[in-house]
Parts: sequence; C-alpha cells; structure tokens
Amino acid sequence: MGRYFGIGRRLLKSDPSPPQIGIDVPTPGSHTYGASDEKRATMRLLPNLLSRFVKNGRLTVIFEDGFRQAFGSGQDGPDVTIRLTDKAVEREIFFNPELKAAEAYMDGRLVIENGGKAFDLLSLFSVNRTGLAAHPVQKALRKVWRALRRRQQNNKLGLAAKNVQHHYDIPTKFYELWLDETMTYSCAYYTAPDNNLLQAQMDKHRHIAAKLKLEPGMHVMEIGSGWGTLAIYLAKYCDVKVTAINVSTEQLAASRLRAIEAGVAHQIDFREVDYREVSGQFDRVVSIGMMEHVGVVHFDSYFTTIGRLLKEGGFALVHAIGRMSPPGRLC
Repeated sequence: MGRYFGIGRRLLKSDPSPPQIGIDVPTPGSHTYGASDEKRATMRLLPNLLSRFVKNGRLTVIFEDGFRQAFGSGQDGPDVTIRLTDKAVEREIFFNPELKAAEAYMDGRLVIENGGKAFDLLSLFSVNRTGLAAHPVQKALRKVWRALRRRQQNNKLGLAAKNVQHHYDIPTKFYELWLDETMTYSCAYYTAPDNNLLQAQMDKHRHIAAKLKLEPGMHVMEIGSGWGTLAIYLAKYCDVKVTAINVSTEQLAASRLRAIEAGVAHQIDFREVDYREVSGQFDRVVSIGMMEHVGVVHFDSYFTTIGRLLKEGGFALVHAIGRMSPPGRLC
C-alpha cells in the first residue's frame, strides 16, 4: 500500500520528496485510505488548527480511532508523535490548546509515543508558538480573553489573599516532594548545565544578593517571601535586617520555623500583610516571582508601592518570568 499526502483537499501519491503536511495511513492491517479519510481530515477540528500552527519540526497525531496525520516541515524543530485516547480530548485541545494539552498529558489522555518526552512536545510548541493565534477561532477566543482579563486579574485587597491561600495553604510537605531543599519556588539560575537544582537555587540567591549591593545593617523589604529562603540567606550571609511579607499563613509559619533553625530569627520580621498595606522605608526592596501574581491592572499600584517604600538613594530588584516574543496587550 502506498502513502498519500493531503494538501488542503487535493491528494497526491507520495514520491521521494513528499509534501510537508499530510495524512499518513496507519500500519498495515488498518483501514484502507479513501474518500472518507479525506473528509475526516478536513472536517476534524484539531487537524484544522494544527495545519496552520505547526510549521517547524513535525507533529504526528494518532487519533483515538487509529487515524494518523502529520503536520510540519520536519525541519528546524523536534519530531514528536502523540496519541489521543478519546474523542473529547481532541475538541478540548482545539478550543484551549495551551491549557488542555497539558491537562490531557497529566491525565494520560495525551500520550507521547516513540520514547519522546514532555520536553520534546514543549520544544515543538515553543518553535511554533507565534502561529497559534493565526487560526480564526483562536483569534476570536483571544479577543474574548483579553476583554475579560481586567476582571480576571482584578486581584484586589482580600481577594489576593484568598487566591494565594488557595494555592499555598496546603501542607508544606506536598511542596517538599518536588522543590529543592531551599524550598525556592521560582526560576533557578544555572551557572553550569550540570549543576543540580539545589546549587542553581543557591547561585540565584547569591546573584540576587550581589545585585542588591548590600551592606551590613541595611534594612531590606521582601515582597512575596515564599518559604523564607531568600530572607534567611540575606540575613545570614549579608548581615542585614529583613522585613518579609506574605499573605499565605502556611508559608509564613514554615518560614518562621526555618529562620529559627538557621539562627537568624532575630533579624527577620515575617508579616502576614498585603504589599499595598505596608508602611515604612527601606534601603532595598526585593520581590522574586511576585509580579506574576499582581495582575496587569495592579502593576501601577505594585511599582508605586515599591517606590514609596524606598529610602532616598535606595533601589529595588524585581524578578519575574518574561518572554522573548513581543509584549502582550494589557487589556
């Protein structure tokens, strides 16, 4: 049985240089390719999206009925094969690919075949990401999401604490299962590719301390202190006082215990308070992995607060996850 590749609605028999995007008949013994397969390929929602989205590398999708289709050039990106285990997941991924593909993978409804890893699928997504919004349905959905963003990110006083507590106020032992020993829940800093996670996180704390240009006796405000690791590091190795704020009761309780164990509890004041309610002035302000939780509509308040908390001649260091693509819309 030969192979046939579909481009739009036109079918061509394969030659030594087959087209880039096509329909691949499954293994011998499966159904024979025919007009019904062409109709199925053009009517299915997900192939319609992937044919516009995947240009670099190659993504081969095996649907729940054994139907198989490949997308992409096979160049400038990884070659990944996935299998979808039910019909519903195809529709779910079509309408919200960035969220539902990840959830389907965790639930075992999207399976990466041929020894591939989740990293391979993420890499394929990364080299094709800009094409996702080109699909008309995705474009329309993104307009709706942007219109709702201000409401979704209205992280006002009181609500902000509830959101944080929903995420963090569960037993710390859960996070201990997958974080490093420092309990640092933000990006690591790898000075060498072979470093383990603990070393990378300690190197990040050292790097932050160096950028802050701290001197003994300075007073530092930390906005969003997590499990207290940075505050403890700065107090212990830079001999500074730290006021560390957080709205997670569970994290603060663990932080205070860890500060006692490190012998620096007298140098750190852990407070359960929203950043907008903090008063006083400090030599330095540091905020690691907090900006992502603020909400776009509260950026002005966040940075105004940071400026208000700084003494004359002081400065702040803000660490946040960014992206290399053009800025997104703020509303």
